[in-house]
Amino acid sequence: MAQKSSIPKGTRDFSPEEMAKRNYIFDTIREVYALYGFQQIETPAMENLSTLMGKYGEEGDKLLFKILNSGDFLNKVTDEELQERNALHLASRLCEKGLRYDLTVPFARYVVMHRDELQLPFKRFQIQPVWRADRPQKGRYREFYQCDADVVGSDSLLNEVELMQIVDTVFTRFGIRVQIKINNRKILSGIVEYIGAADKIVDITVAIDKLDKIGIEKVNEELAADGLTDEQIEKLQPIIALSGTNQEKLQVIADVLKDSETGLKGVEETRYILDVLEQCHLNNEMQLDLTLARGLNYYTGAIFEVKALDTPMGSITGGGRYDNLTGIFGLPGISGVGISFGADRIYDVLNTLDLYPKEAVNSTQLLFVNFGENEQVYCLPLIRQCREAGIRAEIYPDKSKMKKQMSYANAKNIPFVVIVGENEMQEGKMMLKNMETGEQRLVTIEELIQTIT
Repeated sequence: MAQKSSIPKGTRDFSPEEMAKRNYIFDTIREVYALYGFQQIETPAMENLSTLMGKYGEEGDKLLFKILNSGDFLNKVTDEELQERNALHLASRLCEKGLRYDLTVPFARYVVMHRDELQLPFKRFQIQPVWRADRPQKGRYREFYQCDADVVGSDSLLNEVELMQIVDTVFTRFGIRVQIKINNRKILSGIVEYIGAADKIVDITVAIDKLDKIGIEKVNEELAADGLTDEQIEKLQPIIALSGTNQEKLQVIADVLKDSETGLKGVEETRYILDVLEQCHLNNEMQLDLTLARGLNYYTGAIFEVKALDTPMGSITGGGRYDNLTGIFGLPGISGVGISFGADRIYDVLNTLDLYPKEAVNSTQLLFVNFGENEQVYCLPLIRQCREAGIRAEIYPDKSKMKKQMSYANAKNIPFVVIVGENEMQEGKMMLKNMETGEQRLVTIEELIQTIT
């Protein structure tokens, strides 16, 4: 019995039409990155586990895909260690490498390894797949692409401003209405100082970052389970529920954090970013969201997240400043800030809202019908001229019935078909058929090129 074909959960195949849509996403983001002076790099799919572990918090570490050592990977493991069934310990003995979890940590490693070659500030973008051992669900996959842009070697908040302009430009080009949420980890640090739980900042930020997913009651239950007192949880409630304009929320939180130097620094940074962006006249709304925490431990300043307004979906873009990330790899003092577009979620949003331009998903523009050897000889030079003019053209490879060749054109959504028979060859012309309207007319190669281009 033949084995049933399947792929791992949380992964997907992509058809030619789907790939055309994905390339539209990648090309659009790549073009906008280039407009802002970012340069492309790539890093390996796998990194040393020592590079990845401890960079994403305890929850993130659990989601790393680990790769068994090659050869006899059990060679150095004793029977006693196997019988103990300690998964974490065994993983450390059996696995030296893992699939990258994101593109930011590998980028930090890249900066440290290539620091003598880089001109700072260094603006890079990277479009590659990442892997997470997460539970697959709608909009969440185990293998997915990220499209990152980062700036390292500059403390200027203009970098945050430009990254938000990039976000706004990309989603404007896609035609997706979004809300860009902003917060600051310094504000969050001030808040946990204010409620008297500075030692619980990781637990608190991880919990409130789930607010949209599980609701306030479950968040409060998680905070209590993490050891916060009822009084501390109560002091947190009005901050989580804060409403009003961005400026009103900033004023309220500045008053709350008046005794926190760190918290006020976060307020100052956020106010600057929002004020400058207001002068830039973005097409999409910027919203200060004090519940935005972004669970990754390496953020130290501004943090961002983007939500689509017209369809339910999780975050489709996120990022923030991570001043101390390269210090983990032995290069302290280099600040960084970046964003990451979730290409797979953007793909789902564009599909749901049917926002793909027709020209982005139609590959071949022109099909030459094949009536036989003489017609092939006549058509091939014409096809070459079409391609030289930038027209995506093909000839049906077999001499088949007209109906079959037209069905092929319809199945591939090819908008124009060229029909060449004896009469057309005698006149030195061709019959051009518009597959959408059904209109046919006799044209020269020059007229054909002018019509399609």
